[in-house]
Amino acid sequence: MDTLILALLALAVLLAWLVPLWRRRRALARPLPPAQVAVLARNVAQYAGMDNNQRRKLARMVQQFLFEKKFVGCAGLALTDEMRVTIAGQACLLLLGRAADDELAALYPALHTVLVYPGAFLVPRKEVDVAGVVTEARQDLLGESWGDGRVILSWDHVRRAGQPEPPGHNVVLHEFAHQLDSESGSTNGAPYLGSRERYRSWSEVLSRDFANLRHEAMWGLPGVLDHYGASSPAEFFAVATESFFEQPHQLSARHPALYGEFLKYYRIDPRQWQAAPPPVMLEPDPPGVVYGQWR
Repeated sequence: MDTLILALLALAVLLAWLVPLWRRRRALARPLPPAQVAVLARNVAQYAGMDNNQRRKLARMVQQFLFEKKFVGCAGLALTDEMRVTIAGQACLLLLGRAADDELAALYPALHTVLVYPGAFLVPRKEVDVAGVVTEARQDLLGESWGDGRVILSWDHVRRAGQPEPPGHNVVLHEFAHQLDSESGSTNGAPYLGSRERYRSWSEVLSRDFANLRHEAMWGLPGVLDHYGASSPAEFFAVATESFFEQPHQLSARHPALYGEFLKYYRIDPRQWQAAPPPVMLEPDPPGVVYGQWR
């Protein structure tokens, strides 16, 4: 009897592993529908510059992302395929060079839910002043990445970020960079890099450029990196990720060592997806862009 019970338990465990795998393989066996491919072409600015292999890989990753993650519309927002595919496509850009062609490997394994608001959303905050007085406040945010497996996004800002001109802020890239950052065990601007040597190089370059950005922010000096990145090393990594994918030529020209570190980490060169812009004088970054702190 004990042997039969053990055999049944083993069979249940095996089925619990095989059934989801079979469902995933069945879902990924079908090509991405043409209407969804059209969404990628329309709402992922980098898509036009990709080669065919990269487009196929991105489409497969989008299928997997849609299969693995739950999307929830908030504040009365009715989710559409365009919203889901746009968010999935922009999020998977960060993994395009890093992810192996392995359907067993989950994308953003700690993430399970994407919450989407129609526009900027209010969140409660507790602010403590120097005297220790706690004040309740509410803050408008475009996005937020939480350590409990959730990412929150404003659809209005997701949609705007997918356009090729003018290049700028991308809330999906920003918040999913936080998800990558957390894979090292803490969200501190140093994602999992794999070796002590890589961490030494990363720390040297990013610490220096973070200090320079804090100086630029203090004096209101223009630059490629948004001054919001000066608020913490975690925000610096997220802001620099935005620039790496959105303004790669400008970032590589102004911050070559930083660009080199990101080339090694993301294992892809976004400069291949767009022509180099003519040299221009840099204008100050637009003020007022607010993301949520990692929670």
